Amino acid sequence: MASSPTRTDPAPAEAGGEPLAILCGGGAFPLAVAHAARRAGRSVQIFALRGHADPGVAAFPHVWIGLGQYGKLKAELRRRGCRDVVFIGNVLRPRLRDIKLDWQTVRLLPRIVGMLRGGDNHLLSNIGRLFERDGFRLLGAHEVAPDILVPAGRLGRKAPDRAMLDDIEIGRRALTTMGPLDIGQGVVVINRHVVAVEAAEGTDLMLRRCAELRENGRVRAPTASGVLVKVPKIDQDRRFDLPSLGVLTVEGVARAGLAGIAVEAGGVIAADLPAIIAAADAAGLFVYGFEPAGAT
Repeated sequence: MASSPTRTDPAPAEAGGEPLAILCGGGAFPLAVAHAARRAGRSVQIFALRGHADPGVAAFPHVWIGLGQYGKLKAELRRRGCRDVVFIGNVLRPRLRDIKLDWQTVRLLPRIVGMLRGGDNHLLSNIGRLFERDGFRLLGAHEVAPDILVPAGRLGRKAPDRAMLDDIEIGRRALTTMGPLDIGQGVVVINRHVVAVEAAEGTDLMLRRCAELRENGRVRAPTASGVLVKVPKIDQDRRFDLPSLGVLTVEGVARAGLAGIAVEAGGVIAADLPAIIAAADAAGLFVYGFEPAGAT
């Protein structure tokens, strides 16, 4: 990544008017959103977080930004004519001492310390307010690329049976209860028993822990039972950090011996849903989108 150019010159505006700024971390979602915006006729400017974003951002006009360089980011957004900003991609929460602050960020340090004292939703919502204070408009990735939202219903060959639907309901209720505490967006339920809750480790490591629980006999249910359930947090600002699925999620569910994956329809994103469904079908798993609580 160090060999990548620091920045490219802004591209001329396309038919879509002012360019869309994508502030991106790692993973496949930033590029999926960028391609969707470009297909819709909108020009795209990538602001790639150094040490996190994929080198594939070089396919778009881009600039590398370090964590703690808010002054540089703000100046580049304005120089490139960007008002609409999307935050997307994986970023590990940094330690304050690991952030190299530019002068404008130093002036914000007391506020930044307060942002870091809380869960992810607290942190991201406060970052959003900072951008809005400076005149930028924040959009959710799903507003730019609605196709990344997982739809309702059975999405592959298999469907959940009655027992699995009961596990899904238990998982949904557990996440609804924990949401105000800003804990996580996923749980694993087996035979109406919550056996794992996603916290700071993320979904993949939670699923690895479930596989270990089976291996050491702490979970004695037969394989092909239980479900991964993912739901956005209650009152979550959906412009940030919607729960996501990927092919790695399917692989983790299979290793954990579960029967499938259930997510809130319209509340979870997938960069390549056809690939996820194909992987689930090959593994004999179901993928199911359930309606949000209270939906009619």
